[in-house]
Amino acid sequence: MKIAIFENIMTPGGHEVDFDRIIVEEFQKLSHEVNFYVPENFTFQFDYKVPIQKITGEAVTYTNSSGIRKLFAAAKREINRRRWYQQLYDRQAEFDVLIVPTSTYRYLRSLNRSVLRKIDKPIIFILHGINPSEVDKFFSEAEKLLPYKNVKLVVLTFGNDILGRRLDNVFPIYPPTYTPRDIDFKTTFHTLNAELKIGFFGQYRREKKLEDLLEVFIKGRYTKSVKLIVQGSTMHAEDSEDFERIISKYSGQANISFLHKGLIGAEWQEAIAGIDALLMPYSAPRYKYHWSGMLFTAIGFQKPVIASDDMNPEVFDKFNIGETFKSGDLQELGSVLENFINNFDVNATKYAQDLSLAGKEFSPEKFTQRLLDIILSSKKLFI
Repeated sequence: MKIAIFENIMTPGGHEVDFDRIIVEEFQKLSHEVNFYVPENFTFQFDYKVPIQKITGEAVTYTNSSGIRKLFAAAKREINRRRWYQQLYDRQAEFDVLIVPTSTYRYLRSLNRSVLRKIDKPIIFILHGINPSEVDKFFSEAEKLLPYKNVKLVVLTFGNDILGRRLDNVFPIYPPTYTPRDIDFKTTFHTLNAELKIGFFGQYRREKKLEDLLEVFIKGRYTKSVKLIVQGSTMHAEDSEDFERIISKYSGQANISFLHKGLIGAEWQEAIAGIDALLMPYSAPRYKYHWSGMLFTAIGFQKPVIASDDMNPEVFDKFNIGETFKSGDLQELGSVLENFINNFDVNATKYAQDLSLAGKEFSPEKFTQRLLDIILSSKKLFI
């Protein structure tokens, strides 16, 4: 099949880049042809080595916009979406399937006002989770699309419904793990009694409360040598300034190191491969409803984790891949962190066993096959 990916979100890097890569490379493994369709000013952060088709209209980034500018950007995106949808409809003879890899209910609202909903080819909109505050808006738009049988709405989640609701054109499926693709990677586990390297990686945002985490880590009483490696990329100026302030404040801590830099491709994969465990103490209600890119990186690289209990709890209910603590409870985080570090040599084997099982369940290959089943089948599919 000829698979078209419509991408319009420009970011400086991160999981969106790698998510597109999963779609490209896994479909190519199944002998399908993949093309990107992007706005004329779109800039790729990674070379996917596939043909790129341009459509008119400028992409709008999500970086450094607030207030009136944010409202203006949102309005511009809405106008552009409808223009893009028209062009994709007009060019549908060029492909067999159209995939929109990162979308929201706003994309569906625009679709309901566009001729693209009448497309003669399967069109897949992938939503990376739906918050309770958005679920009514999502289902309102989804219901309007029910008459258009080629429109299929894929929601990355962990159950057979979306907050207790179902529709025939809504397909819940598991998200995929992010796996090493550019490095010579062999699953290895921490050597007994060696220094334990724990990574706090990913996009830095103030909501992650890094400073609180550092205070907890510093106060811990550890029976083995441990080092915390903090890497962060920043999209907004205020986040960058705050991260630099924290780096300056804690630069004297011998068992903490910092890297303020976005990592992509092999450099990112080498960084993840080089640590023993990942620390993800982020606490926010949305983490219950949106899959965590860092958690699925940890699973893909077979790294145990420490995470707040509001991060994809369904995963931890099924697989013993690390330890969780009560969201927002710094005292409990300190206790869990100490126990995780001090007992790591004892628990490493059971973590490894369940990481292997989770890696198979959420593999990119299984994710792509589920997508393919939705594309090819008119039947209702569940996880």
